[in-house]
This record gives sequence, structure tokens and C-alpha cells, in this order.
Amino acid sequence: MDNVEHLAAVSLHHPAPPDARRLEAATATFRMLADPTRLHLLWLLAQEPSDVGTLVEQTGASRTSVSQHLAKLRFSGLVTTQKHSRHVIYSLTDGHLTRLVMEGLNHADHKVTGEPSHD
Repeated sequence: MDNVEHLAAVSLHHPAPPDARRLEAATATFRMLADPTRLHLLWLLAQEPSDVGTLVEQTGASRTSVSQHLAKLRFSGLVTTQKHSRHVIYSLTDGHLTRLVMEGLNHADHKVTGEPSHD
């Protein structure tokens, strides 16, 4: 196992029980995931970084709504921005969030389709 693999394995292993700060931080993240439009935006950003116009097209939500949700996600630290000429590109902050969003929607897929649960 090289150093990068070791660090990745260590970052996925948290043996200590969560303390109050960690529970609150996780709860704040789940709160942001609890809105269908925000969850859709996060899923789209898990696929690839995008600008507001692209996200408006893909969600069908209004530009005002998408912008407000992105502002909340940015304020909460779940998305970051980078300016490219006249466009602001939004991205997820890290792989943990990407995996959380994808697993949440995979879980929902099982609930909707009736596919049996698995590990």
C-alpha cells in the first residue's frame, strides 16, 4: 500500500465515537441535504462542476431558486466556487460529500424500486 492509499484508508476510518461537535457538523450537512432542489444540485455537482445557467437548465428550477440554494450550500461549506472568465463554476468540496450524496440516492433507488438491500 503506497502513502496515498494509506492516507485514503485512514481518512475513512474513524474509530472514536462522535462527540457533540461532530454530531452537530453531520446534522448541519444532513439539513442541507434535506431539500430536494439542493440534493439535486449536489447530485449534479457530483457528476461535474457547473455554472448557474447549466444547473438551472438541468434542474428546471428558476435562476433565483438555484442561486439561493447555491448560496446556502456555499455558506455551509458544501460547495466551492471558482471564477472562469464571466462564469462562476460550482464544485463539491470533497469526496466524502460526493459519496454521501451518491449513497443517499442509491438508498432512495432501492426504496423506490423495491430492490433488496445489500452491503
